[in-house]
Amino acid sequence: MEEKVDIVALGELLIDFTEAGHSRDGRKLFEQNPGGAPANLLTVASHFGYHTSFVGKVGNDMHGKFLKKTLQKEGINTDAIVEDPGYFTTLAFVEIGENGERNFSFARKPGADTQLKKEELDQTLISGCRVFHFGSLSLTDEPAESTTIEAVKMAKAAGVLISYDPNYRPSLWKSKEYAVKKMRSVIELVDVMKVSDEESTLLTEAKSCEQAADQLLAMGPKLVAITLGEQGVLMATKAEKKSSKHFRQMRSTRLGQVIHSGEAYYAVSFL
Repeated sequence: MEEKVDIVALGELLIDFTEAGHSRDGRKLFEQNPGGAPANLLTVASHFGYHTSFVGKVGNDMHGKFLKKTLQKEGINTDAIVEDPGYFTTLAFVEIGENGERNFSFARKPGADTQLKKEELDQTLISGCRVFHFGSLSLTDEPAESTTIEAVKMAKAAGVLISYDPNYRPSLWKSKEYAVKKMRSVIELVDVMKVSDEESTLLTEAKSCEQAADQLLAMGPKLVAITLGEQGVLMATKAEKKSSKHFRQMRSTRLGQVIHSGEAYYAVSFL
C-alpha cells in the first residue's frame, strides 16, 4: 500500500532569471533559478520529512525539464506535472533594486502554468492527501483558474485541509480591482491562509494587520498567518492572536529565492 501524501500543491512552476552581476562589457547577467511559491512550500515541507507532490504544467522544453529535475532532487513527487509541447515554460526576470526589493518582468503570454486543464488533474492524488495547498497566481488566467477551483472543491469534498497563499504580482493581473476580486473569491473555501502584511491590507482595506486578520477570518479560514518581514509572523484564529519573531524570512539556497517563514510554518504545523 502506498504511503499517504502529506501535502499536494498546485500552481505556478517557473524559471526565475535572477540578476547575477555584470559581464565584462557591463551588461547584466541573469542566473537560471527554479521558482514558484507553491513549489517553495513543498521544498520546505520535504526537508522536514513530509511526503509531497506538485500539480502543474510546464513546457516540454529545457526549462520545464530543469524544473522537474529540481523538484525531484528536493524529494517532491512530479508525476502530476504535465509537460505540454504547445506552450513554453513561464519565465520571470527578477531585478533587485538598491533597497533590496524585487522587480518582476514576466514572459507569460500565455505561459504553460496558466494552461493546466481540469481533465489533467489527478483526482486520486488530490482527494487522498492530507493538505491541499494553492496560491492566487493560478487564478489569473483560464483554463488554470477553473482548474484550480475544481481541484480545491475536489479536495474539500474529500475532507482535505485547504491551504491558501495569495500572491499579488500587479503585472500578471488585468487590474488591481480584478486581482482583489479573484484573490478574495476563494477565501471562503480555505481552512488556513498565509498572506503578507501588504497583501492582507490589500484584500481587506484594513488599517492594521490585526484588523485584516479579523476580516479575513470572517470570510471563512480557521487560521490566518500574516508574515511581517523582520517582525516575524502574526498567527490569528477567532479565539486568539499571537505574534512571533521566531518565524523570520529565510533563504533556500537550492531554490535561490526568499521563502517567508509563514510558509515554513505551513509545512509542519497542521500535519
